[in-house]
Formats: sequence, structure tokens, C-alpha cells
Amino acid sequence: VQLQAFGGGLVQAGDSLRLSCAASGRTLRVYAMGWFRQAPGKEREFVSAMNWSGGRTYYADSVKGRFTLTGDISTNTVFLQMNSLKPEDTAVYYCAAIATIATMTSIRVDYWGKGTLVTVSS
Repeated sequence: VQLQAFGGGLVQAGDSLRLSCAASGRTLRVYAMGWFRQAPGKEREFVSAMNWSGGRTYYADSVKGRFTLTGDISTNTVFLQMNSLKPEDTAVYYCAAIATIATMTSIRVDYWGKGTLVTVSS
């Protein structure tokens, strides 16, 4: 499975940005897709995910109410709409093809996309 991410860039606090990620290859084996992020000097953390079977979406508490994840299973694409961005959202965002979601802290990722940088200035 290959993941190609688009979006990212430099915005000001309060602005919006949209990330998209398309999966190709053996996508029938993909259980869910989502996003993680890694800020400078910090560990990679979960942001949001959507499973394809029931369309359930998951959000980290830090982004709940500001970020919205949608998906198109026909094209294996997910879109992360990020509103009311804060400087603390600054990070490299990674698209992920997910094998299992036990809990939001127990997620098995099978494939990672290349990261896309989101910078939010204050």
C-alpha cells in the first residue's frame, strides 16, 4: 500500500487547512486510515482515524471539535479538515493505513505516508 499526502503549509493561528491522503495498491487490506503528527522534539501522536467498515471516526482530545476527518472509500482517500488552528498544532503530519484500532492509544499502523509539514504561526 502506498500513501500519498497533500496539503500542509504555513498558516496563522485561527486559520484553516485541509490535508488529504490517497491510498493505492493493496487497499482491500486496509482496515482504517488516519493521521498522526510529530512536533519538534516530541513523539509521534495520534490525531484522527476512520475505519472503512462502519465509518466510525476517532479523534484525539486535543483536536476534537476543531478537526474533522472524512473519507471516500471508493477512492481510498481521507481528508482532514483542520479549523481554528493553534501554534501547538505545528507538526509534521503523517498519513497512516491502519490495521487495527483497539483503543486510541493502541493502534497498529501497517503503512506510513511521507509527512507533510503544517506550521501555525501565532
